[in-house]
Amino acid sequence: MRALLLLAIAAALVACGSGSAAGTATSATSLTVTYWPEGTAAGGKQKWTVACAPARGTVARPLAACRKLAAGGPKLFAPMRKDLLCTQIYGGPQVARVTGTVKGSRVSASFSRRDGCAIARWNRVSPWLLPYLEDRPLVLT
Repeated sequence: MRALLLLAIAAALVACGSGSAAGTATSATSLTVTYWPEGTAAGGKQKWTVACAPARGTVARPLAACRKLAAGGPKLFAPMRKDLLCTQIYGGPQVARVTGTVKGSRVSASFSRRDGCAIARWNRVSPWLLPYLEDRPLVLT
């Protein structure tokens, strides 16, 4: 009888342990960034990656990126609201696409610099994920 009780407890502990391992896997953060410095029509794309726990990848500063991703979560990649009023300032032809998972949630987002709202969104993830483009002049449209 004692042996059966110990066997049942051991089975329960194994089941709990496998559940926590699955939980760790779903909270993973891993992103691929595709960047077109002169827009998608011009080609010349560049790619880099970032993965967390531990921080690694080809992004310039993986640890800084992982810290920002942990703090901001998937909402960093939420689309802009349709009813926003944006300044008509053109920031350049740059386009970026970010795909992957953040804290276990799938993300897929496009970034551009077509107007003031898009530039602000770009700047929220720059320079730790997208290139910092301060030296590019802004153009009123």
